[in-house]
Parts: sequence; C-alpha cells; structure tokens
Amino acid sequence: MLNSPETGHTMTDDSALPSRADTLALMHEYTASESLRKHMLSVEGAMRAYAQKFGENEDRWGTTGLIHDFDYERFPNNAHSPTEEHPSEGVRLLRSRGYPEDILVAILGHAQYTSTPRESKMAKTLFAVDELTGLITATALVRPTKSVHEVDARSVRKKMKDKAFARGVSREDVVNGANELGVDLDEHISFVIASMQARSADLGLSGS
Repeated sequence: MLNSPETGHTMTDDSALPSRADTLALMHEYTASESLRKHMLSVEGAMRAYAQKFGENEDRWGTTGLIHDFDYERFPNNAHSPTEEHPSEGVRLLRSRGYPEDILVAILGHAQYTSTPRESKMAKTLFAVDELTGLITATALVRPTKSVHEVDARSVRKKMKDKAFARGVSREDVVNGANELGVDLDEHISFVIASMQARSADLGLSGS
C-alpha cells in the first residue's frame, strides 16, 4: 500500500481484487435473506458514491460494502464475540480467498465489538453508511408508496428521534459515523439517500 505524493490518496494493487461478479456470487451463496442482500447492495452504492466524491477507488470501496455482512446470516454473533462469528468468521474466509487486507480491516472495523481501529477513510465510510442505509430503508418502507424517492434528510432525522422505530438501528453509530468521517450529519444523510435513489430498482425501493 503506497501513498501518492500527488494526491495523498492511498494507492493499492487492484490485481488481487476479486471481480464484482465473484463477490456478488459469494454474498448470495452465504445470504438467503432478500432484505440482507439489499442492505449490502445499499451499502455498496453508498460506498461507491463516497469513493467517487473522495477520489478513491470505486471498485475497491464497492467491494467492501457489497461483502461486509455476507457472513451475518450464518454467524449472527448475538454474543458480540470479538473473534468468533460475524464479522471475524467472514473475514477469515475472505482472507483465504485472497481479498485485500485493507478491505478486511474495514469490515472488522464496522463492528464496534471487534475493537478494530477505523484508520482508513474507507473503514470510516463503511461504518458511517452501514446503519444509516438501514434507517433510510425503514423510512422508505413505511411510506404508502414504499419509495426512497420520497425520503429526505428531514424525514430520516424525524424517525431517528422515534426510539420505537427501527429499533435495531443504532442512532449512536449513525451520529458517530458522520463525526468520524468529518461530514455534516444532514449532508451525510442526504448524500446516502441520493446514492440509494440512484439504484432504487435494485433495492426494491422505487415505489409502487
């Protein structure tokens, strides 16, 4: 991994990066749940959008988002073990298949209980968009049309205040994620909404 003197961006050897088709096939192999598959597609889209914004490698960031929860269904880790089940089990499998180490570190870092520092911009971004995409999806699904095109930052912020809504989504992670990334929360929410609107058909959120 090298730092580019011209841009300061991290340069990595992408010859080892598996194709999107291979990553998608692996995700489908391990994940039967349609909602979990769509979650990973949502995170992939947000990661690609931020990579473009930050001048980083879209395929690398997209791969990280697309595969980050692939082991969750088989190894849910309700006990929050830092070394067993999700995401550690998945990371071990990905490492055996040659996925780059910076992707694996980012995946470990999105789960607070692994105590893996989020040092790279990619790791910080994964953490910042992960829970937020779930909150945006839930906000869209309670609309009569079930359309993400009817969701905006204001409606998401309103739902964030309702503790009974989408209980599984950590509001603290959403707020801390934006802070770690150094972006305004409302702008962050709007940006991720836009990334999901761009692929709404794949996410089943185009509306009725």
